Amino acid sequence: MAWAPDYITATQLKSYARITDAADDAEIGFAITAASRAVDQHCNRQFGLVAAEARLYTAWYHYERCRWVVDVDDFQSVVGLVVTIGGVATTTFTKEPRNAAAKGKPWERIVFDLAPSATPSYVDNYEVSVVAPWGWTTQPVPVTEASLLQSSRFLSRRDSPYGIAGSPEQGSELRLLSRVDPDVGVSLRGLVRPRAVG
Repeated sequence: MAWAPDYITATQLKSYARITDAADDAEIGFAITAASRAVDQHCNRQFGLVAAEARLYTAWYHYERCRWVVDVDDFQSVVGLVVTIGGVATTTFTKEPRNAAAKGKPWERIVFDLAPSATPSYVDNYEVSVVAPWGWTTQPVPVTEASLLQSSRFLSRRDSPYGIAGSPEQGSELRLLSRVDPDVGVSLRGLVRPRAVG
């Protein structure tokens, strides 16, 4: 898998939307990518996976906990995990949320112990290097469903002048709003981060 991939295939969307020909394959591809990025934006995270690589983050001091904290991109595996502060590798930290692995969720931050082997410094602009396999090891089912819903909405948009789908005569009129489909928002509710990293 890649970082921020398409979350569904054209075959999945065509089956979902009951499309049996290839006339709109190019538009289907555009809709899938656009819907996948809409899911990312709504959730403030992405659901792909890349091999372990180094990324830099800025630490901040949590005065209530008296700890240095680093908000990081999602990661679910500790294979190859290395945390370095000012060129010094450290193992005196906790991955949070603590019960993330048990719930099938990713770790989102690293919290350093009271007496870490190294601490962030203004000399290094509080930068912390983290090597990890970034992303989700398994794409959550709600992401697949949300991508199908949002992609099909994007496809139907070209047939809905002025952003209105359905028929007022039949009572099925629906205004297509400039945000993700309400059902998409409901399905992704448990996957939304308060804010994006970086």
